[in-house]
Amino acid sequence: MKLLAGNSNRALADAIAQYLQIPLTKAAVRRFADLEIFVEIQENVRGEDMFVLQSTSFPANDNLMEMLIMIDALRRASAKRITAVIPYFGYARQDRKVGPRTPISAKLVANLITQAGASRVLTVDLHAGQIQGFFDIPTDNLYAQPVIVKDIKDALGHGDHLMVVSPDVGGVVRARGLAKRIGADLAIVDKRRERAGESEVMNIIGNPAGRSCILVDDIVDSAGTICNAAEALMKAGAKEVFAYATHGVFSGGAVSRIQNSALKSMVVTDTIAATPEVAKCPNIRRISIAPLIGEAMHRISNEESVSSLFD
Repeated sequence: MKLLAGNSNRALADAIAQYLQIPLTKAAVRRFADLEIFVEIQENVRGEDMFVLQSTSFPANDNLMEMLIMIDALRRASAKRITAVIPYFGYARQDRKVGPRTPISAKLVANLITQAGASRVLTVDLHAGQIQGFFDIPTDNLYAQPVIVKDIKDALGHGDHLMVVSPDVGGVVRARGLAKRIGADLAIVDKRRERAGESEVMNIIGNPAGRSCILVDDIVDSAGTICNAAEALMKAGAKEVFAYATHGVFSGGAVSRIQNSALKSMVVTDTIAATPEVAKCPNIRRISIAPLIGEAMHRISNEESVSSLFD
């Protein structure tokens, strides 16, 4: 197997390469003066089992196009199999028509990846699991929960003093799964969104008084929902509030919002490269998902079970 990395998250690529004990494939990925992307694979890949690592995070369209061109270059270089490893699948929130004359962009991106020449896809915590069905090639959706559970047990222990909280009704299944794994009670924040990008906390279902509360979500974008939920929990008597999420998008003023919030810490995985602002924020902490992705890649290459990682 060989690993080819794009420019979206080189730190994660290096960590996965170190876990697998293989060097990154030599390649030049650069821009022309008009910002056209050019890719040149600088070593022989004929007949190789290739893994292309690229998160489609900000700038989403540049990173997506870079991945498509890398896949096309490998296909034309006669790679035996090409697996698109997409730790963060950027268009996953556009998985259905939300109104008349609107696109289903997640399906379009799935088609682009397939047509570029990918043989299979490996991703982490898709926003909507049914996106796996948008691909006409095998798709593995890894779950970050084992990594998050380990960090919670190491940092906070487990037991009655903890309470897992879903920041909205849509995340109840995710929160319930985490609560079951760490032996904690479950609460739900009932919120009503008046306008896109804004959220208003209305009610808390459950009693967080005196508990260490853990908010859990898959994506933190503007951080409005998480910060409002943390404030509501503290007003309801919570002892302290922590937040865990797989993908830290942190757009707009998210970092300053988290820094000035009631959150004791916001923990995210490294599926998206950290900006300098994120790296400097005192209450944002990152945990590595490289061993999980690396092990899944190893199993795919050896034709072994990936689902048994989560048994």
